[in-house]
Amino acid sequence: MTHASRYQPLIDTLRRAIGLLQAETDVRLKQSVIQLCDRMVQGDYRIAVFGPFNYGKSTLLNAILGEKALPIDLIPTTGAAITVGYGPTLQTRITLKTGQVITEEGTEVLKRYAILDDQRRMREDVSAVAVQCSHPFLQAGVELLDLPGTDDRDEQNDLVQDQLQTADLVIQMLDGRKLMTLGEREHVRDWLLDRDIRTVIFVVNFLNLMSPEDQKQVSHRLRFVAESFRSDLLPGISNLYRVDALPALRARLKGDMAAAHTSGLPILESALQTVMQLQQPQVQQGRQQRLSVMAREVYRLLEHRTQIRETTLKTAQQQHHDEKSALLLKAKTLIKRGFDNSVRELRNWLIPQNLLSLYQAELAIALKQFDYSAWKTFTLEPTWTERRKAVVSWVHKACDFFERPRPADLWVALPAEPTAEFPSQQQTQASENASSKGVLPVAIATGLGWVVGGPLGATLLGGTSYLLNQKGQGQGAPMSEVKITAEEVDRLYEVAAANYLFRFSSEATAALDAYERTATVLLEACAQPVQSAMSSQSEVSQVQLMRAILAELSLLC
Repeated sequence: MTHASRYQPLIDTLRRAIGLLQAETDVRLKQSVIQLCDRMVQGDYRIAVFGPFNYGKSTLLNAILGEKALPIDLIPTTGAAITVGYGPTLQTRITLKTGQVITEEGTEVLKRYAILDDQRRMREDVSAVAVQCSHPFLQAGVELLDLPGTDDRDEQNDLVQDQLQTADLVIQMLDGRKLMTLGEREHVRDWLLDRDIRTVIFVVNFLNLMSPEDQKQVSHRLRFVAESFRSDLLPGISNLYRVDALPALRARLKGDMAAAHTSGLPILESALQTVMQLQQPQVQQGRQQRLSVMAREVYRLLEHRTQIRETTLKTAQQQHHDEKSALLLKAKTLIKRGFDNSVRELRNWLIPQNLLSLYQAELAIALKQFDYSAWKTFTLEPTWTERRKAVVSWVHKACDFFERPRPADLWVALPAEPTAEFPSQQQTQASENASSKGVLPVAIATGLGWVVGGPLGATLLGGTSYLLNQKGQGQGAPMSEVKITAEEVDRLYEVAAANYLFRFSSEATAALDAYERTATVLLEACAQPVQSAMSSQSEVSQVQLMRAILAELSLLC
């Protein structure tokens, strides 16, 4: 198994994790992860040179290359990270963020794309700058990285920090005239040590501009600083070198070997060769350690982002729950109020005395005129249907709104058409016999005698029942002729109508009672708290995905 394939699960999980980091503040971390993941599968050995502006970084690299491949000036100019790799000829390749690639011979194009503008800002349209050079050191698999200065602008510092993550060896330039400033110490701690970058070599420049006595004092103090840095260089390899960059470059350009040796450059080059050869077998291990450090940083940030999203989701969920519960409660209250009013109105309408007051006279006339069917169709049925639907409609509204099945409708068949039966001679004889025994006579209507024959019938008939004249008639005497007046006929139809309305009231009220009980249970169930629901399925899925990736990262790093 190759080194890259061994760490591929972590690389894949990290790439998925940074895809979930959407905040603007996460951009730099995402870029760092991408760059470091890309480095895991690259085989070249990268040496990065960094330090403040005017510390001689580009000059040192030009001295190593033996030519002015990189732009140098008294004014700080490097405004991009420039990688220098092997190529048969000196060539520059500029990649813009639009995807356009500009390739030119030489390095003059760097002046247009890799230097700071008049406001000392980096170009925002440049994605990558690469130089190819035919140098034996590069041909051995080394890539040099020239970084912008670190003491000018925040965006340049951000670029430097990101690029340092990809280096296998870091050369930190020091100005012998300034020793090691507080800012440089902070850079060592924050940019290197805290990110597990420990293969660092310090190169002191400008000592040739100082007196011999000052050189000794500075060298002693710098040696103490270098020794205090916990470097991962192999035993016997120093992490502090003196190189006078500009004299070294001049010597190389002139081919002056003695002057080059005096500048300290050959000693540094020899150390770099040794470090590269000895460290190369452990390069992937070092990269993996940095990748693990970054993975833990991604884990902490993603965990924080996930907690925020879960809290936001829970708040939105609770708000949605409260709003929906309030809406449902309001709807239930309005529906229940409407239902109760409709039931009360229907129940009041079904009170026997109210039905008698409204319909007894009309129904009696309809019966007398054999027009019951028309009366039922155009008088009672429309009103009954309208009032019944008024009750049922509220239940239907509740079922539709609360998404519940509808119960059976409130319904009862109207009683059969009443038929009044007038007294016959036999009934008259029976009345006479009953009268002789002190029993009150009873008016009979077909199918309705159960009402008329009782106390209620007596109340309705009053003193105008169909009493037959029995005066002078004794038991066993011949039956007298049936005598009945028009008023008594009207009263008989009124009694038949009353009994019909009483039966309708009884049956309809019983049906209403049963329907009200069913509807009350249904409406109470509608008032139960609703189940909490997430704001949207996409948000739920996003949180679940974040948790799954966090679990993977926890296992891999």
